[in-house]
Amino acid sequence: MNNTKIDLANFDFSEFQKEAINKLKSGQSLTGKDGILTPLIKEILEAALDGEMDTHLSDCREQGQANRRNGKLKKTIKTGTGSFELETPRDRESSFEPELVKKRQTVLNESLDNKILSLYAAGMSYETIKEHLSDMYGLDVSPAKISLITDKLMPIITEWRNRPLEAVYPIVFLDAMHFKVREEGKVRSKAFYSILGVGVDGRKDILGMYFSENEGAHFWLSVLNDIRARGVEDILIASIDGLKGFPEAISAVFPKTEIQLCVVHQIRNSLKYVISKDQKAFMLDLKLVYKASSKDLAEHHLLELEEKWGKKYPAVIKSWQTNWDSLSQYFKYPEELRRIIYTTNIVEGFHRQVRKYTKSKGAFTSENALLKLIYCACQKIMEKWNQPMHNWALIISQLHIYFDGRINLELR
Repeated sequence: MNNTKIDLANFDFSEFQKEAINKLKSGQSLTGKDGILTPLIKEILEAALDGEMDTHLSDCREQGQANRRNGKLKKTIKTGTGSFELETPRDRESSFEPELVKKRQTVLNESLDNKILSLYAAGMSYETIKEHLSDMYGLDVSPAKISLITDKLMPIITEWRNRPLEAVYPIVFLDAMHFKVREEGKVRSKAFYSILGVGVDGRKDILGMYFSENEGAHFWLSVLNDIRARGVEDILIASIDGLKGFPEAISAVFPKTEIQLCVVHQIRNSLKYVISKDQKAFMLDLKLVYKASSKDLAEHHLLELEEKWGKKYPAVIKSWQTNWDSLSQYFKYPEELRRIIYTTNIVEGFHRQVRKYTKSKGAFTSENALLKLIYCACQKIMEKWNQPMHNWALIISQLHIYFDGRINLELR
């Protein structure tokens, strides 16, 4: 079929269907360089171009011009379903401007672009995409061309990063992860700041993506001001790590927000200063503190921890005492909510999923390259966030009581 010109006027689809089925059974692909459908696509395009030429010549005659056909020009067309040689009609006056496949066009952009964006969104590198297109479709697309195609994401990303947000978020998790990016011939570390919010409906959402040289409270302040400018009026509970100055930055923008320091981060930092032979025993005693059934009981066990370990590890005990108000907020809530807010594990879990898409990258060629891939990863991950969090009806009912007047459930 590939070497025979198809007569579309007398085309027998049923015969083509039988022949296609036989070729599929013999192992021939539907698409690709020698695919079953490739010659049909070629003929349909050529027939459409001939129709465009007929319309153009008719318009010329109506305008009194003596224009006529002048043979055909051959060029290789690349598509997401294969490559083929296309015959494009020419006219004597060279005034014909085809719309379907333009004069200097050699790639049918829509299908190919969508294919490349789909592969890129799956976490493939430019080189892997190039190899895939070559193997599957017989296309030779350079990494530079792939980069230009993925750049079409930038306006979409900009719009998404500046979209309006909800007025109230019951819970927000804030954390950063780090990547290597090449800038001015040097590899630099970039902090990627992410804000994961839980809406009044219980569904998770990424409220923003931000980059800076290093994680710091000063930059977090600008991040928080940005989400306020995009419509966020109130955050009930913010779960954060122990970054110095972070609680103050939140309070400066959202003064009524309750700060819950991540207990897991506090535990990890504590164990850095406990020698290995003591860690097991220390953790058994520390677990009585953060797993206590009430704040009073937790404070009792904290005193016991100080009596037993205070002389040997005074800096560790002092850190728990100094940060206790922000570490212990979760004790006032029911178990369902405690499990969610006492750690930033939810946003860290999101970061682990992002790493699956970026793990093949040693260092990104630019901040935009990093931004494009993280955006694609976000969209893939958030596709699964279509249900409220577990036990959310109970949680939001309790929050409505604890934060009287700050959540309007009747309007939902």
